[in-house]
Amino acid sequence: MRAFLAAVMVVLFAGLAASADELSALARLDPVRTSIEASGGGLTVKLGLSQPVPWRVRLLDSPPRLVLDTREVDWSGIATVERPGSGLSDLRAGTVRAGWSRLVLELGGPMTVTSAEMETGDGRALLAIRLDPATAEAFAAKSSLPEPPEWALPKPADLPKALPRGTGPLVVVLDPGHGGIDPGAERDKTFEKDIVLTFARELKEALLRAGGFTVVMTRDEDVFVPLETRISIANAAAADAFIAIHADALAEGEAVGATIYTLSAEASDRAAATLAERHDRDELLSGVDLTDQDDMVATVLMDLARTETRPRTEALAVDMRDAILGAGLKMHRVPLQSAGFSVLKLPDIPSVLLEIGFLSSARDHARMTDPEWRGQLAKAIVSGLQTWAKEDAARAQIPRD
Repeated sequence: MRAFLAAVMVVLFAGLAASADELSALARLDPVRTSIEASGGGLTVKLGLSQPVPWRVRLLDSPPRLVLDTREVDWSGIATVERPGSGLSDLRAGTVRAGWSRLVLELGGPMTVTSAEMETGDGRALLAIRLDPATAEAFAAKSSLPEPPEWALPKPADLPKALPRGTGPLVVVLDPGHGGIDPGAERDKTFEKDIVLTFARELKEALLRAGGFTVVMTRDEDVFVPLETRISIANAAAADAFIAIHADALAEGEAVGATIYTLSAEASDRAAATLAERHDRDELLSGVDLTDQDDMVATVLMDLARTETRPRTEALAVDMRDAILGAGLKMHRVPLQSAGFSVLKLPDIPSVLLEIGFLSSARDHARMTDPEWRGQLAKAIVSGLQTWAKEDAARAQIPRD
């Protein structure tokens, strides 16, 4: 698969404050497949990565430089890459904000990006960027262009008025994975970000028709939403339940059928661990003010909160599984699994990650692109949530309206 950037847009950013060794991302630079060299009067940059990531590139002025923003790449080793005849006056990498890293190439003079594409295969990626000399006027024109709208962070979610937990309708936050510049998995020109958004919209409608639910979406359009924002939305909405929705591609292990994941430090199998590594990029602590706490105290506080929430989360997963199986829908041979997904680390909100299927499976692909099948799955999930809400309220002796 190739992702091609037809036009290079530009926005001014502050300088980098973090060094490369501060990054803890999963995707990593492969120095062996990386090269920066002069060719044909211009500059060819090839960056080998351990896996594909969302990316964007732009030019900045004063001094002239190429800026590459990527989702979660550890650029350790980039300084050791030889760059014969490149004319680069500086090369540095760091963290631009939580979950995003930045590589800056300070150019020897004005240049323009004539091509930029990412080639993927065998789980790896090669990002190739071609720069050619430009006049000062042409460079100034490129470097003054505004940031494209699709690169902007999403607007704050339209949240309902938060009520004390346990009162009013059940607040369910639906979190369709990926979005915008992050397409997720792909099969036959079908992108994960589109499938899960479509299903989340259908599930929202089914929940509202059933009554007794307030539904909040972390995204309701094709935009990229950072992990920390998804978690913040759930906290701000005072969610009673959080459901992350995905449709990954997974070659490791058996990956067919809907699967429900809960949070666990130990993955239930290697395939679950692989998925968690793919999703788990940031160790986020949300919902509790830990500003004045050291790491040990923070860990204890979060573990205590999750210990209290864990039985409720497990009950949610079981009720959803029973409802899906009861509807006669295909599930994985091990329908309940666990792994260390960061998006499930909300300490006091029962949270599950639902893989409605796997795009790596032709059968799942056919099911997920079938509106009738998605409707049946949405109906089953509504039933499971209704069962769980009653049981959860009874356990806590909370009267649900």
